[in-house]
Amino acid sequence: MTKIATLNVEELIDELTLEEKISLLAGSDFWHTSAVPRLNIPKIRVSDGPNGVRGTKFFDAVPSNCFPCGTGMASSFNKDLLYKAGQLMGKEARMKGAHAILGPTCNIVRNPLGGRAFESYSEDPSLSGYAASAIINGIQSENILACLKHFVCNDQEDDRNAVNTVITERALREIYLKPFQLAVRDSNPRSIMTAYNKVNGEHCSQSKKLLDEVLRKEWGWDGLLMSDWFGVFSTEPSLDATLNLEMPGPTRFRGQDLLSHMVNSKEINIEVIDKNVRQVLKFVNEAIATGIPEDADEEANANAEASRVLREVGDESIVLLKNENNVLPLSKSKAQKIAVIGPNVKVARYSGGGSASLTANYAVTPWDGIKLKVEEGGNKIELSYTVGAQLDKNLRDIGTILTTDDGSEGFKATYYFDSPETKDRKPFYENRLNSSKILLADFKHEKLPVDQDVFYADFEGYYTPDLTATYEIACSACGTAQIFVDDRLVVDNKTNQEAGDAFFLGYGTREEKSELQLVAGQKYKIKVEFGTSNTSALNVNMLGAGGVNFGIDVKIEPEAELVKAVGLAKDADAVIVVCGLTKEWESEGLDRPVMEIPGYTNKLIEEISKVNSKVIVVNQSGSAVSMPWVNEVEGLVQAWYGGSELGNTIADVIFGDVNPSGKMSATFPTKIQDIPSYLNYASTNGEVIYGEDIFVGYRFFEKMGMKALFPFGFGLSYSTFEFSKLAVSTDETNVNVKVDVANTGSTAGSEVVQVYVGHEDSAIQKPVKELRDFAKVHLNAGESKTVTVSFPIKEATSYWNVYKDKWECSKGTYIVYVGNSSDNANLTGSFDVTKTTFFTGV
Repeated sequence: MTKIATLNVEELIDELTLEEKISLLAGSDFWHTSAVPRLNIPKIRVSDGPNGVRGTKFFDAVPSNCFPCGTGMASSFNKDLLYKAGQLMGKEARMKGAHAILGPTCNIVRNPLGGRAFESYSEDPSLSGYAASAIINGIQSENILACLKHFVCNDQEDDRNAVNTVITERALREIYLKPFQLAVRDSNPRSIMTAYNKVNGEHCSQSKKLLDEVLRKEWGWDGLLMSDWFGVFSTEPSLDATLNLEMPGPTRFRGQDLLSHMVNSKEINIEVIDKNVRQVLKFVNEAIATGIPEDADEEANANAEASRVLREVGDESIVLLKNENNVLPLSKSKAQKIAVIGPNVKVARYSGGGSASLTANYAVTPWDGIKLKVEEGGNKIELSYTVGAQLDKNLRDIGTILTTDDGSEGFKATYYFDSPETKDRKPFYENRLNSSKILLADFKHEKLPVDQDVFYADFEGYYTPDLTATYEIACSACGTAQIFVDDRLVVDNKTNQEAGDAFFLGYGTREEKSELQLVAGQKYKIKVEFGTSNTSALNVNMLGAGGVNFGIDVKIEPEAELVKAVGLAKDADAVIVVCGLTKEWESEGLDRPVMEIPGYTNKLIEEISKVNSKVIVVNQSGSAVSMPWVNEVEGLVQAWYGGSELGNTIADVIFGDVNPSGKMSATFPTKIQDIPSYLNYASTNGEVIYGEDIFVGYRFFEKMGMKALFPFGFGLSYSTFEFSKLAVSTDETNVNVKVDVANTGSTAGSEVVQVYVGHEDSAIQKPVKELRDFAKVHLNAGESKTVTVSFPIKEATSYWNVYKDKWECSKGTYIVYVGNSSDNANLTGSFDVTKTTFFTGV
């Protein structure tokens, strides 16, 4: 296809009709902007997301490589590696025909219960901003456009479209706007997405103060502002605030009749329309420069180099939190019995839920990763396994366990216009699927009319159990569904439905379950009859055609399974427990109600620890969970949601092929009451007060003199490091910090030099210290290097003066703290600021 010539923006603004201009101010569909073929203005494709590029489809999507979640990637504390991750994201966007990636997410992990906490980077604005900048620079180095999100204070899911964030200007500037400010300064993202919520009484998508005055005028940013999906709540105010693009299409607030009338009646100045159209056209020009044609075909990236990058990022994301008696690393070549127990062992928990979720190109389970290491070591290790405890809210995906008539993996899907009761109905389409978590929201077919909101589908496959036992079989639906086993109705989620929280944003029914006895080795025909969302009496149609989730698994009696797990543990030389959360518990659309791991997991670990002293827990979660058993286990690894390579990266660290170097991107408190926002979280009558002000995360713990379970920046290694010879100096613009780092252990490894700055001011409440920058250094055993970290003086010394409405760099002596965590930054130096100054901008 011939590359489209660059557009002359100013000439086009003169040539476009009012109707054409209006069309450009909203998307044409879920993933594309609007085109004006008469003037050769193409439509532009955008794609989720923050941890992998999905493309244009939820249903039957072209698979994608999945990166570790945001809190995991930030735990690498490695800007160069994050840049490399961004480059891979850019390459994958090109393969999906996407001109722009809807990411990264750099909201603040204000509270670990936040449904999208896993998707953001950190509780710390500097780490968040530097991580976002590195990834954006990587994406844009591939000539793909990044969309930084969600501007601003989108830090909870509860009442997210309406909640009013009540926040001081100082906290807004120093904590929540700061990562966006750093990203604008250091990476210049070509688009930014607004948040759903209000800030101090006004929706972000129509806040002239935030969008026009701060972002554009004060920071000097000149890119495209787009809404979050369905995140526009007005017509004139959002346009006046320079929200250029409403997404998705078709529009709800920028219709032709309405806007034409408002312009012609002088309710909206045509200059406001032109100003917004100008930004859209500039964005289109930048997208044209990618060389990606309209409606490009999508393809998966199965390149081995992509897997290598995913593994490297995953390896450096993992944080070793506890290693008593050097229980880790385990030897892969020593004859021993290892029990591998837990609900996350044989399931790949590779991402959180919501818009960050995707169909992974592949995903390595912890079991597969561990087995591969055992094989590499000569198969001298005897592995045993049991699930130990249940974790899933609903029965897990069985798409890859089912088989078709010819014995291949997956199951057949057949689509009809007529209901199952219709005699001799004929299908209009058939295909094969390999996931029983089916979302048909964007299902399209040439024979299916665009306005046809009711159709039906049968999903048929064969299930062959490994055990003779009692099984549970279940489904939830956004629509209606019934499950038949060998043509016998066993689950009815059609005639008597209850609302539940299944599906994206919780639009589905409660999961309905039945029990049945199955015989090992016998093949059973599973058939699910599904009707789209409008066939349900619940009338939940926010997900278009809706969908169905179905599953089948051995029924687990918690106490009996616990006894089995303890028996395996008692007979083992070491125990690996892989546990944590899933994308059902951490997801866009809902916040966690508690910090505890659901179900029997805590009891499982406590009981196993009573019979085996050599217990290693691998926790997978995107944010903090309570760990009442932490003093009873010798090893603890925080593995986050590790992306496609998660099983390999967990095994790399456990068996010592990789020396862990990750550091905690967020504080893990001992109990929920220790969270700074504990008393001021979630929506109360449509309002949330950010009462902890600037004291988020470690800032609060240090100010209160409290100990965290695991502090911000903390992470162990299989080696030891010493810091010495700190030297602090300043030049006209920067603070320059030099420190010698020595590897005093017997293993090569990497250490993170973390530089914090503190300033006592009797007139102003300030944190004890704040992270200002960091650097990662790799050292062989016995090696020493001098590490230099430089950052702007004004960044190191400024706070937001609400009276002056400016940043203030106060005169005085500033203490520099250097170490390898917020709780271990004991090497100190200082520098002086001789004159108080004020500034605005970036």
